[in-house]
Amino acid sequence: MSNSLKTLKLLGVLVLLPSFAAANPDGIWRIKKDRWSDADEAAYSAFVQRLGETRCNTTGRCFDAPENPYRDRNPSFIKNAYSDCSRLPYIFRLYFAYMNDLPYSYESKVAARGESRDIRYSPTGNTVVARKSVANGTPLKKAISDMMNVTSSAMFRIPPEEDVRGDNLFPDFYSVALDRRSIRPGTIIYDPNGHVAMIYKIESDGRVRFMDAHPDNSITRGTYGEKFARSRPTSGAGFKNWRPVVYQTNGAVVGRSNAQIADYSLAQFYGTEASPDRNWKKGSFSRDGVRYDYYDYVRVVLAEGNLRFEPLQEVENLLEALCYDSKDRVASVNEAIEAGIHDKSQPERLPYNIYGTNGEWETYSTPSRDARLKTSFHEAYKKVEQFLKLTAERSPLVDYSGSVDDLKRELGQVIDNSYASCRLSYRNSAGRDVELNLGDIEERLWDLSFDPYHCAEARWGARGSEMASCQDGSTKRAWYQAEQRLRNQMERTYDSRMDFSLDELQRGVSGSGVDSPAAVDLGSLLR
Repeated sequence: MSNSLKTLKLLGVLVLLPSFAAANPDGIWRIKKDRWSDADEAAYSAFVQRLGETRCNTTGRCFDAPENPYRDRNPSFIKNAYSDCSRLPYIFRLYFAYMNDLPYSYESKVAARGESRDIRYSPTGNTVVARKSVANGTPLKKAISDMMNVTSSAMFRIPPEEDVRGDNLFPDFYSVALDRRSIRPGTIIYDPNGHVAMIYKIESDGRVRFMDAHPDNSITRGTYGEKFARSRPTSGAGFKNWRPVVYQTNGAVVGRSNAQIADYSLAQFYGTEASPDRNWKKGSFSRDGVRYDYYDYVRVVLAEGNLRFEPLQEVENLLEALCYDSKDRVASVNEAIEAGIHDKSQPERLPYNIYGTNGEWETYSTPSRDARLKTSFHEAYKKVEQFLKLTAERSPLVDYSGSVDDLKRELGQVIDNSYASCRLSYRNSAGRDVELNLGDIEERLWDLSFDPYHCAEARWGARGSEMASCQDGSTKRAWYQAEQRLRNQMERTYDSRMDFSLDELQRGVSGSGVDSPAAVDLGSLLR
């Protein structure tokens, strides 16, 4: 690769991406700047967008993608780079910093603000108790290893008001303003249920595209929505940018305080119109005198120009995103099947918490992924409801001139076409491929088993003759039936004890799920 600069159009601006040939050639970190400039931040955003748009499906493959301007100087080990959701932003940022001779610093230890069984899900958030900076002359492989050994999603669970302290301890991230200049490729989204994603593109209509990694090292893509829950400020949920720092010659870094950051804002927590008692649930979001639901508000402020919702296109976009989510689940389930987890005996109890654990269950189960999928189906249902209501009211927020009956008919066509055209398949226990479409996924949504000890058929909610090839014995089938109430639940209760036995699940003890699932049947809604 030549030393010429690579370019990428980012948010309408042509950004220069430095060629890797200009970076150090020997795998040793050389810090040549004391801070990231605005140009460095813009180049980082362009870098994230470029790799996000490649559809690379592991961290190593992203760094090895032809679209990566630094690829030709990659050390050999980078092809095997790993990350889960929490480490993806850290390793992308580290890689770019190394390639551009920039300083890099990160939280190396956090502690719960109160009592907590697991600091990844601490009820009142965490605080930073140690930091680490990459020293000049550090080998890249060591820098990655050191970072990977100490970071987790707990690093993101920090209240937005936490600031630079006198002992120079500070959070890696700050709460960002809700606008198109501040939320950009490279911005991080933290779900208080323990998931982290990284934005790689903002569409002209305000849709936020993100990439996220998983314990099996896969990287998937998605569109921001209700699957990223709003939560109390102490959990630190929402949009975050990297805090600006200044590197000192002694290896220490000084973080810029919240007050020194131009786009630091708490609006995403308390609203554009905060309630007098600062209750985050009571804050409202409005623009130009129009009040919006939080997720619609994010779309409106991130869109180019004045956004009006086109119901047919909006629903088609939602179903397209659901199609991608469903197809991504195929790879996740296949990982468990290929690892032979379904051939192992069913454990006597579930993990302490099925959503937040470690080991085999964390790597191969899908309760969190499935809950996000269910939330997205339910979000599509609520959006259709909303568009029908706004159309009946002739709301100026909706760009549709027909009647409600016209909209129902046209939406029905969009849904039918989207459901039929989105096709996926799984390999059953007899080695045959079983084809499904998005309509099938909606119909069996609450039957999809998250339990990696179950056969492929159960993992995909098979019924009738489709289930005949499953080799699960009576014990596993009993577990499948007993886990139904947990499958009915969209809420991810990370702070709850869930190590239930089969008997406890069958008796429906407290915390073991809900009796009835949320509405997702779009056809029924239109009828």
